[in-house]
Amino acid sequence: MTMEQEFASPASNTETVYAAIELSKKNWVISVAHPGQPKPSIYRLPGGDFDALVARLRKVAGSIARIVICYEAGYDGFWLARRLTRSGIECRVLDPASLQVNRRARRVKTVRIDALMLLRAVIAIDRGDHHVCAVVRVPDVEEEDARRSHRERQRLVHERTAHINRIKGLLFGQGIRGIEPKLRATRIDFASLVTAEGRALPERLLHELEREYSRLALVEEQIRCVEKERDVADAQDPAIEQKRQMLRLLPGVGGTTAAIMAREIFSRQFSSRSHLGSYLGLTPSAYDSGTTTKCQGISKAGNSWARRILIEIAWIWQHKHPASPLTKWFRVRTQGQSARMRRIMLVAMARKLAITLWRYVETGLVPEGLVMPTKAAATG
Repeated sequence: MTMEQEFASPASNTETVYAAIELSKKNWVISVAHPGQPKPSIYRLPGGDFDALVARLRKVAGSIARIVICYEAGYDGFWLARRLTRSGIECRVLDPASLQVNRRARRVKTVRIDALMLLRAVIAIDRGDHHVCAVVRVPDVEEEDARRSHRERQRLVHERTAHINRIKGLLFGQGIRGIEPKLRATRIDFASLVTAEGRALPERLLHELEREYSRLALVEEQIRCVEKERDVADAQDPAIEQKRQMLRLLPGVGGTTAAIMAREIFSRQFSSRSHLGSYLGLTPSAYDSGTTTKCQGISKAGNSWARRILIEIAWIWQHKHPASPLTKWFRVRTQGQSARMRRIMLVAMARKLAITLWRYVETGLVPEGLVMPTKAAATG
């Protein structure tokens, strides 16, 4: 296939200009395929210059009204896609991990080659070949903003753990054990502590501990603020807020869990159980070639935040709901099995649990075997 044939517009839609942007902080490299030109054109613009991008596309398109553009999801986020759409330009955001590359030899990678590769992908997608790569769903501003609270809380929790471990490590190095900073209701008086040698803490170590403890107190205060912000009713989308409140009614589902599931998973529309499982990355990856047939495990290609929280819920579910059919199913299949097999079956249970909770928030069907709390108890 020649370059002219490769970048030609589909026969059914010849009046279309295709473009692809290779984004970077310094420059934007744009490849454009025009139906009246035999080869694609390459342009270089300053990074972040949206007005220059639109002006260049309009100038190249001329009298052609339809412009389709794409770029890889990454550092620039989704603001560019939303603004291009408002400007009347169709935009596709592509998943970088799904783009096919040549694995025969050492891969040559330049900005120009990447821009042309993206251009080939968007032309194929517009032709109807949806298997060439994955197109990312672009969230609106409110949906994207609603996810920030629980994601920030997760980062703060990791930071809190790091401060706690640092304090305990510094004290352990002096032979002081049994100090748990996160369990203290009052501030720790480091000056009153005595080392294993019977001495007071050295001055510089004492100052380091005080500073570390101050940072820990700040992080804990920020976690409380983020949790309050997370639990505020989302006035922008009452449907998602209703799903979050429904999940909060389930025993064993807390505020963080309900927020992640409602705003990461159930804010989307799923057509089937397989669609839901694929989004979560909990579908099996088959390998069937020649005489070899095996399962390579789950794909892990979906939302990692949602997948992690569902596995945690599945672990809690069997303790909170022993009469649930899901719990009975898990115990029957793991009876007498090794710890590795129990972990594998726990992932399978997480997928079943996701489908059960999806039906619950969409139709109100209460999972079988659950004893729902009364309205007064739920309010309290």
